[in-house]
Amino acid sequence: MKILVTGGTGQLGTELSKRLPDAFCTGSKDLDISDQDAVRKFVIQNNIDTVINCAAYTATDAAENNYAIAKQVNCIGAKNLANWSQNLIHISTDYVFDGTANRPYKETDTVHPLGVYGMTKLMGERAVMANARNAIIIRTSWLYSLNGKNFLKTMQKLGAEKEYIGVVADQIGTPTSAGDLADAIVQIIPQIRPENRGIYHFSNEGQCSWYDFATEIMKVSGLQCRVNPIPTSQYPTLVQRPAYSVLDKTKIKHTFGLKISDWQDALVRCVKGSKGKNL
Repeated sequence: MKILVTGGTGQLGTELSKRLPDAFCTGSKDLDISDQDAVRKFVIQNNIDTVINCAAYTATDAAENNYAIAKQVNCIGAKNLANWSQNLIHISTDYVFDGTANRPYKETDTVHPLGVYGMTKLMGERAVMANARNAIIIRTSWLYSLNGKNFLKTMQKLGAEKEYIGVVADQIGTPTSAGDLADAIVQIIPQIRPENRGIYHFSNEGQCSWYDFATEIMKVSGLQCRVNPIPTSQYPTLVQRPAYSVLDKTKIKHTFGLKISDWQDALVRCVKGSKGKNL
């Protein structure tokens, strides 16, 4: 099996490269997925049969002023990969929902993105489902790892520099370890077949606020920084975030036989990886 991982230098792509050492892992400089001819040539020349699309324009605030760029990557790029791959695992987001639910979102729930990022990711989902032969779309949330820019690394940096910080306490979701998602994808790859085609949700188990997440990061990282809860209104952003984006993972667990860790356990494993056994 010849596997291509796009977005190979990002959080999830880096974790997948560790688990799939023989895969082609490309960044935007290696392969422009918005270029249909480039995608076609790469897939044919390297005999690719399975694509894992981790590439995305994820700058949620910047996307509000860069619709064309976000669409090129999140929609056109996804469509190109769908057209030229036999099997496709496409990574999507909780931002396709508006956050007004009061229970975990199921794959069949109504989508209503609040901003350009969520809108273009939803367009990408629809392009994949319309054009891919065998496609599995995985929506995930609050992704973090030891690589790239993410909430974990930001909190660790601030926690080492400041005595206290304020973090939003009225947005609820579930942190997702990129390593755990990569493990799930590796388990799913041999199960890509027509009867499993569709949309799935994956995050770690449980739910919390960003404040809860930050507090736990300080604790497991051994940092003394005090975290104070603040409302969203005190941390204005260009794009509105979903107030509630917990994902129901029943379908992906039952279909592919996955066992998913609680978010606290996943966080401890991730941080231990950066500090060794002395944590």
